[in-house]
Amino acid sequence: MPLVDIQVIEGVFDDETKARMIEDVTNTMVAIEGEAMRGVTWVRVQELAQGAWGIGGQALTAADVKAIAAGGV
Repeated sequence: MPLVDIQVIEGVFDDETKARMIEDVTNTMVAIEGEAMRGVTWVRVQELAQGAWGIGGQALTAADVKAIAAGGV
């Protein structure tokens, strides 16, 4: 039974996007291992508080991540 953890900064993704992550990751596991994996694949989207995650020695905020995604950094 696979368990897939997706960790994101709180406030970056809305509920619809997180649900799509869960569905798409599950579908990927099924594509790799077969339909029998659908019912036993666990996917967790864990949200971490802003500032509790960093890259390059700098803590990130939701605004930072959105700027990176938009190509602004």
